Amino acid sequence: MIRNVRHTGLVIRNAVKSRSFYEGLGFVVEKHANESGEFISHVVGIDDVQIETIKMRSPDGSMIELLQYHSHPDRSPQAKPPANKLGCSHLAFTVNSILDTCRTIEELGGSIVNPPVVSKDGNVSVAYCYDNDGILLEIVEELVVVKK
Repeated sequence: MIRNVRHTGLVIRNAVKSRSFYEGLGFVVEKHANESGEFISHVVGIDDVQIETIKMRSPDGSMIELLQYHSHPDRSPQAKPPANKLGCSHLAFTVNSILDTCRTIEELGGSIVNPPVVSKDGNVSVAYCYDNDGILLEIVEELVVVKK
């Protein structure tokens, strides 16, 4: 049975731009590699595949893997999928400052769906946004609630 979540893989269009985007959010590169050959072709189910991979670690140790398929790029128009699209919906990150993170995301080429909003219970401020490839992200700031 499952022991842990190893990493989340994100297919990207440009390794340099995506690496810069996620470094700007605080991720650190753990491993940068070019993969090809029988093993990786078997794993992903694509013959003669050539993939550039960048494994990145967040401050809490969580991992993402950026994958640029050089031999078989996705040539479909870049689309920002709606939140209710079947499949993997979004990645959620806890941040120190949601407003600062929103600004950083826009500076790095991403976009914000709507301005941050505070939950009804007042515990968190939340915003959905897209990275520079149109991958949906959720950013959450945990608010300190002073109880009297």
